[in-house]
Amino acid sequence: MNTTRTALAVGAAAALLLAGCGGPEEGPAGGSTPTGSRGSAVTPERCRQNEAAGKVTYVTGFQYQASASILDPIAAKALGYFDDVCLDVEIQPGTGETAQNAQLVAAGTAQLSSIAGNGDVLVNVANGLDVQAVAMFGHVPVATLMTEPGITDLTQLEGKTLGHKGALPVTIEAMLRAAGVDVAKIDQVKVGYDPTVLVRGQVQALTGYKSNEPLTLAAEGEEITEWNPEDYGVPGSMATTIVDPEFLSGHRSAVEDFLRAQLRAYTHCEQHADECVADAAELSQAGYDSEHNAQVWRTETELVDSSLPDGQVLGRIDDAAVRTEGEFLVQMGQIPAVPDLSQVVVPDLVPSLYSGGQLVWPVP
Repeated sequence: MNTTRTALAVGAAAALLLAGCGGPEEGPAGGSTPTGSRGSAVTPERCRQNEAAGKVTYVTGFQYQASASILDPIAAKALGYFDDVCLDVEIQPGTGETAQNAQLVAAGTAQLSSIAGNGDVLVNVANGLDVQAVAMFGHVPVATLMTEPGITDLTQLEGKTLGHKGALPVTIEAMLRAAGVDVAKIDQVKVGYDPTVLVRGQVQALTGYKSNEPLTLAAEGEEITEWNPEDYGVPGSMATTIVDPEFLSGHRSAVEDFLRAQLRAYTHCEQHADECVADAAELSQAGYDSEHNAQVWRTETELVDSSLPDGQVLGRIDDAAVRTEGEFLVQMGQIPAVPDLSQVVVPDLVPSLYSGGQLVWPVP
């Protein structure tokens, strides 16, 4: 299956004394100006536990792009949600290199990080990095393959040029194989982040992300065809959160409340996208395309919401789904074996933040 796209218009408060930790306070924040007071969403005891964790460094997947697991932590900080649960959070922009993010977390340089998906977690664990996955937003691959409209069957790519960012994503390779393509007959080249190489004819196919390059090309009035791995039975995920296992062991309440604040901010940003994008733009300072990033956010939240399994809470990482991805990676030769998922995935953490399907806030 394919989808053709045409032109579419498309804290000072952190320094308060411990005695300043207040009791719980009901009700969501109503804007980008922080509300409540230090510790307003936790008990004094839990406030002390979270403050004992010290500075919590979170590395984004790619800069301050308005993606799931990037925009929501940024908003949680801007809205004061982290302060409400007595967490001192520093958000650092990632470079887009998933291995680098995993290395920072495994080394304890960062405590938490966004990473592209569960497959990236498994590959990094297979490469010897000690990280654990605690949350996941999308149950669908975020990667897509774009072609010029003249390509109506993926086998037509044999003998043609495909551009990627450094390596062919495993989900895209699997899709090509499932479509009967001899991948060895495709000329693969590394290209930059300018998607117009496709419409200029420099390549006949280009890998990218559903929430990024197709939006850019559509905004410029270009027509392309998107080919998506899930339409060929390829499993995948997006916006996974990893943690330093040692930090999780010593400061579980801090990890719980980080995710709690992030999930609350996610819901807020679904209703106030422009406000949250403005917070990210302020961090980026220059060259930030707010209109495009608002589209990125709306596209990704649609992917997240539409792929959420019935009866499952937002953010839960399903170890069965991780196993499915792991077995797929073994089949594709990306990892030698599925690791012991009891040491890699923490599936009970996010569900513990909910009661009756509702995120618990404030914390009892």
